[in-house]
Amino acid sequence: MKRILAIDGGGIRGIVPGLVLASLEEKLQRRSQNPNARLADYFDFVAGTSTGGILTCLYLCPMVDNPQQARFSAREAVELYVANGGSIFHVSLWKRITSWSGLSDEKHDAGELERLLELYFGQIRLSQLLKPCFIPAYDIQSRTEFFFTQHEAQQRGNRYDFLIKDVCRATSAAPTYFEAALTPALDGVLYPLIDGGIFMNNPTLGAYSEVSNAIGKPSAEDMFIVSLGTGTANRAYAYKQAKNWGKIKWIKPVIDIMMSGASATTSYHLKKIFSAIDRSNQYVRIQPKDLGNASSDFDDATPGNIAALIALGQRTAEEYNEQLNYIADVLLGLDTDLIQFA
Repeated sequence: MKRILAIDGGGIRGIVPGLVLASLEEKLQRRSQNPNARLADYFDFVAGTSTGGILTCLYLCPMVDNPQQARFSAREAVELYVANGGSIFHVSLWKRITSWSGLSDEKHDAGELERLLELYFGQIRLSQLLKPCFIPAYDIQSRTEFFFTQHEAQQRGNRYDFLIKDVCRATSAAPTYFEAALTPALDGVLYPLIDGGIFMNNPTLGAYSEVSNAIGKPSAEDMFIVSLGTGTANRAYAYKQAKNWGKIKWIKPVIDIMMSGASATTSYHLKKIFSAIDRSNQYVRIQPKDLGNASSDFDDATPGNIAALIALGQRTAEEYNEQLNYIADVLLGLDTDLIQFA
């Protein structure tokens, strides 16, 4: 059985799946009686888009002096957002004026995000992550999807290997929020990349496809998938207002609809895949039922909204407590054989 974790994009809303996964990790620690247990010990493959890609790298990041052990706990990983969200998404008055609040230039300076990624990951490479992973971005020059994969980085050398800080910067380069990332592979080739959420905000189907092509060609029957969303507002847009919108007014709604719609569609198809083989219990989707008092904006990192997102993450963990107990039982009861990729 191949155990797969997948995490959606959603900017600062990454706090929500981050706290749910912290709860799961703590259940695993208690049940295994191992306070040092980490998510990377129990999942064979991890996928994440944008903020989910950053969480993926945090969970799989090795310790410098012990490259077989995860460096960060799930609780420490989510702290990147809680403690630093305000500085990552800070907008100076000058930036707000010169960018027209994101209409004529990116809304946020990526400098603080890049500083934090350097602090957390340093010179650690994609090939050094603890488990196989899948992190999407999009190449705006070649107009093709772009996938960062640990297994290819290990097997195919510097052309497919990248510094983790550059992987995270690329997958989270959301249009209008951060400038596109010029991402160097370790062989020196540069790739102009933007946020993978524009076409794959929910990376679960991508993870399923990657694992299906592993040695032995595992089928859905051989997989256990845990997929986490960052919540969606399902905001209604009135026809009378929207029918006459132009480019400027459609920018924000299109991004919202595109990302939430892509996530929901992926989940719909995964449910169908596992239902068709009578294995519905091998696909678990955890998505907040509503945002409560939290904002749906990807970049609302005000103290009040971070507090609301923390409350939402805690509430989601409580609402899905039964499912989290089930996930912990499955993870603790399965073998620990790693996926082997051709």
